[in-house]
Amino acid sequence: MSYWAKPNRARPAGIVVLVSAAFFLLDCGSSTSTKSDLAAGDQSADASLFRVSQEQLPHLHVGPVESTTWQTSVETTGTVDWDADHTTQAITQVSGPITRILVDYGSHVRAGDPLLYVASPDISNAIATYKKARDQQELTRKVLDRQKELLAHGAAALKDVESAEADYNDAATDVQNSLQALKIFAITSQQLDNAERQAASISPDLAVRAPIGGTVVQKLVMPGQLIQAGSTICFVLSNTSTVWVQGHIFDRDLPLVHTGDAVSETNSSFDRTFRGRVSYVGAMVDPNTRTTPVRIVTGNPGDLLKKDMYLEAKIHTKTERNVLSIPVSAVLHDTENEPFVYVEVRPREFARRSVKVGAQQDGRVEIRSGLRKGEEVVSEGSVFLQFASSYQ
Repeated sequence: MSYWAKPNRARPAGIVVLVSAAFFLLDCGSSTSTKSDLAAGDQSADASLFRVSQEQLPHLHVGPVESTTWQTSVETTGTVDWDADHTTQAITQVSGPITRILVDYGSHVRAGDPLLYVASPDISNAIATYKKARDQQELTRKVLDRQKELLAHGAAALKDVESAEADYNDAATDVQNSLQALKIFAITSQQLDNAERQAASISPDLAVRAPIGGTVVQKLVMPGQLIQAGSTICFVLSNTSTVWVQGHIFDRDLPLVHTGDAVSETNSSFDRTFRGRVSYVGAMVDPNTRTTPVRIVTGNPGDLLKKDMYLEAKIHTKTERNVLSIPVSAVLHDTENEPFVYVEVRPREFARRSVKVGAQQDGRVEIRSGLRKGEEVVSEGSVFLQFASSYQ
């Protein structure tokens, strides 16, 4: 049922409130009524009824308490962390002092981009080992060719040819092994051949390259620092286009939350909602908080979300339930911050009713107790009734 009607012409908001309040003070009377004058059988209804004048009806909007099916939501808080599936460390393959650092905090890099250079004797030793192995292979090849020629003329025994072949194969194996060591340093045999043809030496500086594309989120080295192969972490890189939000679920909500549930997340500093999805529900309860951890993979447009930032998260589960609901605007609060509404008991007569509220969804609030389906409540304009009742 709706009494809503637009006024004939616009009036300043302050004047409307004062005039409306005056009408109520003049026309709204309290009468001592029995409980049968209120909602039948409701022990929480006040004994005072507020009668609204015909002129004031256009300022009220009355609607029924509705039974609706809601998707159950679970609310929690979460802490932003880097996406561990797209975060890694950049570690040097050789030991030596750092000669140049090319990136800093916040630098965006692609996979394979150089991050810094290290001057290392390991490279010189590896190049020298490769050259010696290749020289030995060339020598054993010549010996093998000579032995085959002598055998063809009957001047050598077969066992000498076989021995020369074994030496050549050993030398070829040494070349391949030494070449593999150079590949670790990102030096190819083609680079070595080009350097030899141009009579130039290969620089002992080795580039430490980005293992993945992303953002430099940690820088752990300084220029000139002596670093150790395989142990010194130079940088931490992360693809910050997605982050992990680490949430916490209480036991009562745990059966409702599942992998794949959609999540909406907010922070009061931003006027936007971030979207994520539950990717993992923990297998253990945190002994300090008595909650189960849940991981939410969240999109991070513009890199707005930073590590350790707090978010309010609402997990939209796949569970549905039937609830009684009314518009959020219908619920007022008394001086003790307890919620109440105004119920239309008879035409133009309203009673105050205490209620217990629950979750909110799509502009409506769940009523857990205090109202029955089909009862008519004031959804707009109830502030006039509250103002008038304060003068009774």
